[in-house]
Amino acid sequence: MAKEVFTIVERCMACKACEIACAVEHSAAKTLFGALLESPRSRPRVRVQRAMAFSYPARCMHCEDAPCILACPTGAMQRHPVTDSVFVDEDRCIGCWMCVMVCPFGAVTADPTYKRALKCDRCLERVEAGREPACVEACPTHALVFASPEEMAAMRREPIAQQVAAAVTATEGLSTVRLWRSLRSSA
Repeated sequence: MAKEVFTIVERCMACKACEIACAVEHSAAKTLFGALLESPRSRPRVRVQRAMAFSYPARCMHCEDAPCILACPTGAMQRHPVTDSVFVDEDRCIGCWMCVMVCPFGAVTADPTYKRALKCDRCLERVEAGREPACVEACPTHALVFASPEEMAAMRREPIAQQVAAAVTATEGLSTVRLWRSLRSSA
């Protein structure tokens, strides 16, 4: 199964390293200082959004039934055959903004300089080369995770399992835990 970029919201500290890394990755220079000197400046495809006490790096979710692909009159919105990412064929985009209007996550924006849609492409070149997307690699708190849905579910289960095991050990005593394990192993 294809890998996705998942967000662990409670880890995001709104440092915006993901935004900077995204803009640099999509610049011509591919370096921070080079990107700053470009005109027009490269724009990030991920935006850190504040929501109550949390921050959320909002980006394209590469939907299975992507409304942006369905709404695009020119076929500029496409799905990559290998990575399953939704991307914009910039040569076909006419800047009608249908994709902007139908995106349920607000992840597609208008690039006013080039009059085309701008969205996360999940760093196609990096992923094809076996690397993580730039936003994931740059996140200092590991709030962004590049994993399959199965890998992400396993990551989320691990701390819960540790907490349950610690609680059982603390409240019932180690002898009860050993008894339970022996009963389970004999079944």
